[in-house]
Amino acid sequence: MSLALYRRYRPETFAEVIGQEHVTDPLQQAIRNGRVNHAYLFSGPRGCGKTTSARILARALNCERGPTPTPCGTCRSCQELARGGSGGLDVIEIDAASHGGVDDARDLRERAAFAPAGSRYKIYIVDEAHMVTPQGFNALLKVVEEPPEHLKFIFATTEPEKVIPTIRSRTHHYPFRLVPPTVLREYLATLCEREKVPVESAVLPLVVRAGAGSVRDSLSVLDQLMGGAGPDGLTLARAITLLGYTDATLLDDVIDAFAAHDGAAVFSLIDRVIEGGHDPRRFVADLLDRLRDLVILAAVPEAAGTGLIDAPSDAVERMVAQATRFGQAELSRAADLVNTGLTEMRGATAPRLQLELICARVLLPGAGDGDRDLHARLDRIERRLAGDAAVPAAPAPR
Repeated sequence: MSLALYRRYRPETFAEVIGQEHVTDPLQQAIRNGRVNHAYLFSGPRGCGKTTSARILARALNCERGPTPTPCGTCRSCQELARGGSGGLDVIEIDAASHGGVDDARDLRERAAFAPAGSRYKIYIVDEAHMVTPQGFNALLKVVEEPPEHLKFIFATTEPEKVIPTIRSRTHHYPFRLVPPTVLREYLATLCEREKVPVESAVLPLVVRAGAGSVRDSLSVLDQLMGGAGPDGLTLARAITLLGYTDATLLDDVIDAFAAHDGAAVFSLIDRVIEGGHDPRRFVADLLDRLRDLVILAAVPEAAGTGLIDAPSDAVERMVAQATRFGQAELSRAADLVNTGLTEMRGATAPRLQLELICARVLLPGAGDGDRDLHARLDRIERRLAGDAAVPAAPAPR
């Protein structure tokens, strides 16, 4: 049985943590300056490296050649805290989701008074710290406020506002962020090379999108795709099928039908969506993403070169051509209608009907907000008067 990617490639040094330089650089400098605080609060979205960075900080503080921002990796302490290591007696990880009560806090407070067994510091890493009850935090307050010299606390949480102010004010707070798509895509491409798995260029943007900026979630998605990969490696067709995304060709056809104001083609494509087993909600979400790209391309023609559009070059060329068939007001109006429809689809008992209504509103010139609808219609008229033959005459509102 193979080890999951997110465990196999868990960072062991600050340099290996991607997308969090605003946290890792100050932490390393604090270690160099000998100004390490007694308590830290790491906050941020799930899977962005909070607990991993806490382990690296513990490793850096207890390294036999340290404290050092670059653990040696060979001493006993470093090996115990390494990826796949046995764990050290003096670095205690606590899951507050199941140990967040006042009795657990009192037990921790009593054990914290004892000196470390063989390391420089005794370090408590409290994961899911927002799950500690107010009574539990109050029981910890004194030891967090005035800990013995050998004691360090690192709290990790996705909801820092739930950590009571008296604890929060006694920590150095480092907010972690979601990893930018460009950074994450390059990292995933590097892992595919290490794993010797061929990957089509259009696959990685889908993985990044599915991971939503979380390194751990993105690695889990990539691991799933690698597990189902054939001799050709990670192909776009297989990724679309496994991840449930809409085929780009289908989105292209729908956008072209909207541009041509071809209702028959639009509703025929909706039938293809349903008959093909696609989730209508997923289709609408993917359609909204496509409209978002078109809105940006219409406003910023050079968006593809600046990284605002994350898509293969051939897909960008198609989207540029599509954007020219609409006006900015039309695209903005369509995106608003689809976004509103996607919100209404949550919990809907007839998602196909909702999808058909969304498309009908996009096709109907009089649907939506009055001012925005008027701007969209004026946009079409101006472009036709300017001689743009690609703009069909829209039917008058009834």
